[in-house]
Formats: sequence, C-alpha cells, structure tokens
Amino acid sequence: MRKWMKFCFILYILFLIKVIIFKYPYEQLAAIVETWQRDVILEGLGTANFVPFKTIKMYIRYADRLNSFENLAGNILAFVPFGVLFPIVRKRKCGLPDVFANALVLVLGIEIFQLFSAFGAFDVDDIILNCFGAVLGYIVYVRGRSMFPVLHKKLSMEDEDYGAYFEEN
Repeated sequence: MRKWMKFCFILYILFLIKVIIFKYPYEQLAAIVETWQRDVILEGLGTANFVPFKTIKMYIRYADRLNSFENLAGNILAFVPFGVLFPIVRKRKCGLPDVFANALVLVLGIEIFQLFSAFGAFDVDDIILNCFGAVLGYIVYVRGRSMFPVLHKKLSMEDEDYGAYFEEN
C-alpha cells in the first residue's frame, strides 16, 4: 500500500508543478524560454510581492471584483494533499514541523523558480497560503489516523517486520 501512496504522491507533485509552473499554453512557455534574458530576473524582482498579507488583503478588499475566492482557496487547497500524503510516504515518524518544513522548501523552490524564469510571479502570500494548506492537510491526516486506526496500522506496519507482528497476535 505504501508503494501505491508513493506513486500517488509523485503524481500529485507532478500535477502541482504543471498547475503552478507550467500553467500557460506550450506556445507561451516556449516564447518565454526563447526570449528569456537576465533582465527577466530584475523585472521579476520589480513585480514580486515580498510584503506578507498584501495580496491576501487585496483579494479580501476587492472580493466582489476579482477571482479572490478561487485564488485564496486554490492556494490553500492545492497543498492540503501534501499535508496528508507526506507523512504517509515518509518512512520514519513525521510530525507537523516536518510537514511544514518540507512544504516550505517545496513552495520556496516553486516561487524562486517563478521569480527567475518568468513562468509566474513571486508572491510571499502564496508561500503563506500554500504552507497553511499543508498544515490543514496534516490536521486531516492526524484526524484520519484516529478515525481509521486499522488503515493507519496497516500503513505503519509496512516498515516493520511482519513476522514479529504475527508472532504477537
């Protein structure tokens, strides 16, 4: 079962990269690559948001005019699966700090790539919302563990010696 979950996690990460980084049509991405110059980095720094909650406040303030809900909810919901799947595929015990730190590294990598590549825009609020989504996912994972203890035991048993388990029971 753990192998299946690892496969799902890899598919999820690939899907995330497609949706966040390679969201534009192929022709547009190819044009970005062909015309890329070092100035793109300076341009990206000029349009980047480094002020926490600036974009979030804007989406709340102009909720009636922008696709605010989709952007806020999308940034959160996109990383909920990370918070659920990461502790499952991790071989050793994994707590909230582990999930948060790994989500932060992934999100920072994506945002920095967007900053340097012009395949998107760097926004510190995306980092906040994405990490919040991963934390929510971890809460779902913990709740699910207590609601479905048999499934959790089966997943955790895959790392242990089956023989010792069967000898005890």
